[in-house]
Amino acid sequence: MFSNASNFTNDVDLTFAIIIGISLFFLIGLTFLMIYFMIKYNHKKNPVATDIPGHMGLEILWTVIPTILVLVMFYYGWAGYTKMRTAPKDAIQIKATGRMWSWTFEYENGRVTDTLVIPLNKAVKLNLFSNDVIHSLYIPAFRVKEDLVPGDSNWMWFIGQQIGSYNILCAEYCGDRHSYMISKVDVLFPEEYEKWYKSTPKKALYGADAGQNLLKSNGCFGCHSVDGKVIAAPSFKGIMTRISEVKTDKGEEAFIKVDNAYIIRSIEDPNKEVVEGFGKIMPANNNLTEKELEQIIDYLKTLK
Repeated sequence: MFSNASNFTNDVDLTFAIIIGISLFFLIGLTFLMIYFMIKYNHKKNPVATDIPGHMGLEILWTVIPTILVLVMFYYGWAGYTKMRTAPKDAIQIKATGRMWSWTFEYENGRVTDTLVIPLNKAVKLNLFSNDVIHSLYIPAFRVKEDLVPGDSNWMWFIGQQIGSYNILCAEYCGDRHSYMISKVDVLFPEEYEKWYKSTPKKALYGADAGQNLLKSNGCFGCHSVDGKVIAAPSFKGIMTRISEVKTDKGEEAFIKVDNAYIIRSIEDPNKEVVEGFGKIMPANNNLTEKELEQIIDYLKTLK
């Protein structure tokens, strides 16, 4: 608690400290009073129940004081919330996309990464989108969390105030590999960030290199490995020489030889022919051009 990783950490930590402090005070106080009255008014000492008349002053006191305490907690919560929902106009705009089970971040110059890179002491606004189910982008060290809802848009903002690397998690259960939906936010010195930002790779990559970049930016490696291990979908290793048993969307079973046409079908209509033993969890992608599909296939052919 009380770190300076972001501009929100101290406010959030103070709010929690106040709420926990008030709760502990009443927990200890009420527990003590219950034990005290159990002993004082034990039936052995008081075989006849004592008649205690009402006390208007006490009733007002134990109504007014809790009301004030609740309003204090509300104030700190509301003040923190309004600050989190008021982003500076000059904040760096970054598009954050969640999908099962990975994150991608697209910068204003077109660069796409699977880790978030931001400059020190500069406001950053993440515009949040989901490609499939509800996710929740959570950066514990920054004390920020917002939901990503399919078909809707949301946002969050923050300022990284300490150099370092911090975890990004998904805080909304989103399927089998929810707990593996992990990334990082790297906070760099401004000059280092500028150097990184201006060194953005041009999109004019060719062949297998471009294909690997496309698979990475679309989150494919969250489910497909390249070393033969099974994660949540068939491994890409040796895929272009494979004969797979599939179940069609009509419930029929068949054996198919993985070729260029099957790869394209699996991207654009992934539930049409699903490899036996795997679920229908892959979202369709109809946004890739013919050239990009060819580049993906070129890359897959290198994974022998």
